[in-house]
This record gives sequence, C-alpha cells and structure tokens, in this order.
Amino acid sequence: MQKIFERVETLRDVPTQWCAGCGYGIVQRLIAEVVHEMKLTERTVLSLGVGCHTNAIVNFNFDVHGALHGRAPAVATGIKRARPDLFVFTLQGDGDLAAIGTAEIIHAAMRGERFTTIFMNNAIYGQTGGQMAPTTLVGQVTSTSPYGRDVAFNGQPLRISNMIAQIPGAAYVTRTSVHTVANVNKTKKLIRKAFEVQEAGLGFSLVEIITNCPSNWKMSALESIRWLEENMLPIYPLGDLKTPDLPDR
Repeated sequence: MQKIFERVETLRDVPTQWCAGCGYGIVQRLIAEVVHEMKLTERTVLSLGVGCHTNAIVNFNFDVHGALHGRAPAVATGIKRARPDLFVFTLQGDGDLAAIGTAEIIHAAMRGERFTTIFMNNAIYGQTGGQMAPTTLVGQVTSTSPYGRDVAFNGQPLRISNMIAQIPGAAYVTRTSVHTVANVNKTKKLIRKAFEVQEAGLGFSLVEIITNCPSNWKMSALESIRWLEENMLPIYPLGDLKTPDLPDR
C-alpha cells in the first residue's frame, strides 16, 4: 500500500497537547513541513514566547528555546545577529506579542531584523484562563470582561499586522487563518513565503494566523469556527498587507 501522508522528521512522535478543535496544532504541523521542505532543519532556531504554543518545545525536532514573556523578538534578534547563517523565527500568541511584547515586536520591525514571526491570534489569553487580550473584539465576553469588551473602558482591538505593515523595516506582512481546508493550504504557502523573505535577506516578516479557542470561548469546535468567520474575520480581514518582490528561485 502506498503511503500518502506521514509525520515529517521535523515533528517528534509525541501525543497531542491541544484542546479539541484548536488550530495551534495545525499551524505547528505546517511550520514543520515548510522547514523540512526548505531543508532548513539543521540550521533552524525557534525563539518561543509564552502561551499555549510553548508545547513546541517538545513537538519540534529542531533547536527550540523559551524566552521570557513577550521577549522572543529580542532574543531572536541576538541569535540572528550573532549567527546570521542560522534560520531564526519566533512563534507567539496575541497575549504574548500584542501585550507585554509590543515594544519588542515593533522595534524588531523598525530595525528590519532578518527573522520571521508567526503570530497566533485567537483574541484571548488561551493558556492562562481566557482573559481579555489586546486583540479581544468589542463586546467579546472573557473571564476579565464578563459584560463584553467596552470601548470606552478598554479601547479598540489592536490590529498588530496593520501597524507593523506601516514600518519601513517590515518586508512582508500577511494575515491568514486555518479554519478551513483551503485556508490551511494557503497558510502553508504564506509561511513558506515569509521564510523565503528571510532567506533572501529582505528584512522582517510577519505571518498573523487567525485561529479559534473553543475551550476559552466556551463553544464546541464547530461553533467556534462559525464564530470566527462571523466575528473575527470582519475585524481581521485576511490577505497580504505588505509584500516584497522575491528574487527568482
């Protein structure tokens, strides 16, 4: 029998740690596939922020380290500058990147640091109990906004990718999702493009991935997909926000 699907060498054979219906596992699979297909495994270093995605420490079969909350871009900067021959990327959630790590990500983009950031946005603090995040939608109920996010008190959701796209040092900024098969396939292509931007030395690249959090949204997996489509995508529309011309391969 012909094998048509298998675990790539960049993923370890460990049980899943994700809640049912979570998109994080899909994203990690896509990252592993792209690293493998681009033959980057032996020189890849992942700088992890703090959040649900820190399971990557045991999931990926390449060099991974954990940074302090929000500081992954600062550590990635040091690694890439000390060893420009390495392929360096960060994996961060919205609580990590858009809250405590806002300064780090903005200034990394301002400097045009030549690494890539994969930014997971599920509009909530997933790992620590479902608190309101900078990306939480207006009216969205969380454990710290039981009556919904109030603009007068909490302000508007922070659209990180729109802000980063205005910075000259950012070479490639895009927003995608993994809530349908078509979007999963497209997201893999966009991750690869961001990695190619780094390999071409063009500057900082950011891939924002809209995903769901059934556990903290208090929904079934299917309900969370519908909620994402109806509520998140109008606020965080998918598509490229800034794209460079890549050299011919």
